[in-house]
Formats: sequence, C-alpha cells, structure tokens
Amino acid sequence: MSSSRSEAIENLLQVVDALREPDGCPWDRKQTVGSMATYVIEEAYELVEAIENEDDANTCEELGDLLMVLAMICRIAAEAGRFDMERAAREIHEKIIRRHPHVFGDSEAEDAEEALASWEAVKGEERREARVDSSALAGLPVALPALARAGRTCDKAVSSGFRWETAAGAWAKVEEELGELKEALRGTDLEAGPKVKVEGEVREQVEAELGDLLMAAAFFGRYVGLDPEKVCRAALRRFEARFRHMESGLGAPLAGFDLAHLMEAWAAAKEAGSVPEA
Repeated sequence: MSSSRSEAIENLLQVVDALREPDGCPWDRKQTVGSMATYVIEEAYELVEAIENEDDANTCEELGDLLMVLAMICRIAAEAGRFDMERAAREIHEKIIRRHPHVFGDSEAEDAEEALASWEAVKGEERREARVDSSALAGLPVALPALARAGRTCDKAVSSGFRWETAAGAWAKVEEELGELKEALRGTDLEAGPKVKVEGEVREQVEAELGDLLMAAAFFGRYVGLDPEKVCRAALRRFEARFRHMESGLGAPLAGFDLAHLMEAWAAAKEAGSVPEA
C-alpha cells in the first residue's frame, strides 16, 4: 500500500478514536455495534444511489461515509475486546486470497462465470469444514431486498450447476408462471373495480403464483446479465419522473380528470423523455 493511502486510512482511524475518547463526541460515544447497523444500511443505499446516478463526487462522499461507519463499528467492538479493524482486514485479506485460486494459486478461470463458480466451490468447502450450512445457497442474508436476494439466489444456483442450458429456458419459466397466475385468477372478476378482493384459498394461490412469477422474472434477468434490483429501481425512477411530469403538465389534482385524459398526459410525459431509459 502506498504511503498516501496508508496515511489517509490512519487519519480516518485517528478521527474515529478521538470521537470515542472520554472528551470526544457525546453522540458517537453513545453508539453501540448494534445501533450502528442502521447506518450501514442507510449509507450503503445512499452509495448505491450515487453510483447509479453516475455522480462521482457524491459516490466518493458516500464511500467515505460508509468507511466512517465501518471504522466506528470496529472501534466500538475493540473497546469491548470483541474484534478490531486489524482483525477484520486480516480476515478479509486471507479470505480473498483463499477464494481466488485462479489469481493467487494454480487454478484457472477463463471468464467471470468460471471465477464465480470457483469462488462458490471454495466457499462451500469452507462451510463443510466448519460443519455449518454448506448448501450452495448458504450465506445469503434474509434481510436483502427480495429482488436483490432473488438475483443472488439465481447466481448461486447457476454456479452450483442448477441452471437452464440457455436463457430460453429461463424465459419459458416466466411464461409458465404467468400462465399459472392466470389460472389462479380464473373466475376472479378483474373488471369489478380498481381493487379486487381475493380471499381464502384463491388469495393464497394468487399470492404464491405472483411470487413465483416475480422470482422467475428476476431469475430471467440474471440469465441476460441484468440485476433485477437495479432494473426495478430504474423502472421506479422512470415512473416517478413521468408521473411528476404528468402532474406538472396537468396543473391540477389528478382526481379531476378522467382516465382517458390521464393516459394521454402519461403518454405525453413518456414521449417527453423525462428520464433516460435504463
């Protein structure tokens, strides 16, 4: 590591140390490892947003915020004798080398897919040796957003060998799940109003089939190299931008217009290109 990088990291750690000293910041001194968990999530999402906006200045700032939170967690844990930044850095250093035998060992990986498969194989062996859950799907945080978790689940399943031979198989699964959802809705009057109640066994079946369809769509995204969480966020940004454009163009509450007028305004907002296509 260059001296400038080492100095920058050391300066950050010294600031964190000062904040936790008896004469430091009351707010920072009050924090615990548990209380800081919320800020990991918050800063991570702010970082993702900055990256997706291709805003380098904000991305750098959010990276710094996240580094600060991580350094604070390590300092708090060190005070209780649990772990510290040195241990965290040492363990990830060893893990990265261990899981990249195609870089630091004698193995080879011709492409990203082979590299991922190698990573998952080493990880699985580690878990078997540790006598913990060694499933190919082990290690995925339950708290991940559902679409992000679906994408990572697909990656892990594919790397383990459970995969369609072509993306066409994944697309056929989307169509199959759509058909099953349509069948579950058979007999439900979707024309009855803007919100249709489905109850009892029908509701349970529709809920299950809609979930299967969403997951199949997320899986298909991975087969064509797309991140389902990212594309959904992009779709939401497009919707919000067009909706706001529509509101601005109409200049009055939407409740005062009929659907035909609203759809015309929506089409105009879409045509105006209020947000770049993802």
